[in-house]
Amino acid sequence: MRHNKLLTILAITLLLVVSSCGGNGEQKAAAPAGPAPSFPVVEMQTKTVTGYQEYPANIEGIVNSDVRAKVSGYIQKVLVDEGQKVRKGQVLFKLETQSLSQDAGAAKARINVAQVEVNKLIPLVEKNIISPVQLETAKANLAQAQANYSSVSASVGYATIKSPVDGYVGAINFREGALISPSDSMPLTTVSEISQVYAFFSFNEAQYIDLLQRSEGTTKAERIKNSPDLSLVLANGKIYSETGRIQTSTGQINENTGTIKIRAAFNNPNEILTNGNSGTIRFPIEYKDAIVLPQSSTYEQQKDIVAFIVDKDNKVQSTILKVQGTVGNLYVVESGLKAGDRLVVSGVGKLRDGMAITPQDTPFDEAIKPIEVLFKN
Repeated sequence: MRHNKLLTILAITLLLVVSSCGGNGEQKAAAPAGPAPSFPVVEMQTKTVTGYQEYPANIEGIVNSDVRAKVSGYIQKVLVDEGQKVRKGQVLFKLETQSLSQDAGAAKARINVAQVEVNKLIPLVEKNIISPVQLETAKANLAQAQANYSSVSASVGYATIKSPVDGYVGAINFREGALISPSDSMPLTTVSEISQVYAFFSFNEAQYIDLLQRSEGTTKAERIKNSPDLSLVLANGKIYSETGRIQTSTGQINENTGTIKIRAAFNNPNEILTNGNSGTIRFPIEYKDAIVLPQSSTYEQQKDIVAFIVDKDNKVQSTILKVQGTVGNLYVVESGLKAGDRLVVSGVGKLRDGMAITPQDTPFDEAIKPIEVLFKN
């Protein structure tokens, strides 16, 4: 009897414990849910922004004139130094002319002999003593002697080598005593005109088509003329003071590289640029009335760029964006967003499709501001 009474007490105790646990679970289930987490949200607007594409460029003077000898000879004097500014017609080199002068003297003597022969035959022909053919032959010999003398005299003149253009002297490849000739593969020097310079760079096929389609005009020449001004980033990372313009292209796509060569011109009043410089062309691209959003409001998923939009019930839904360009900290969107959509602009790593949030309305201009870097390495 006592044993049965003890079992009854234990059963009642266990029932009370189970009832107590069940009551707590029901209380927990009945507890009200907490508020949805807050996230900053912006209503999308259109904005006109300008981005830049960059291309490596080589710089050359508008004129690069090789200076070469027209006759063979030994250099007697070098009259300029590398980097010196020279004028068109200024003497740069003098060749040894002793042998040429001797040749000129001999050619002059042959002229005199031929002239004497002609003078002697003229009266004889007039008196019908000799045939006129002999006089004509003598005159031909005189003309030949004069031509030879002119050629030798020109060679004497060619021994004085002058600058073909205004500009700056480049590397001097031959010095006093060197034997030079017109067949030398290397020029004596190069004179470069750098009051204006050319920047050569390349577009791929798609970029070239984009250029022509964005610029106004009915012909290729008009579209190139109406293309935007270019900036030049120098080798030291600074922007060159003068803007440039595209002048022309090679006109054909290189089949091996898939690129087309572009030539732009920059004024060079301070002569900062010179032949052989390198730099980077910055080509501006204007996106008119475009949808833009901060890159920080997106994440990448298997190479897709994803953002979250907020529906009328304040639930988020992911959307895949097609991006047509970047401008600073912004993506320029081609598809996936439209004006009026509400976008979560921060904390997207914590979101999941269908999740309810509490939107914190954020001004559009504030949302797209670049984040200032407080500390730099």
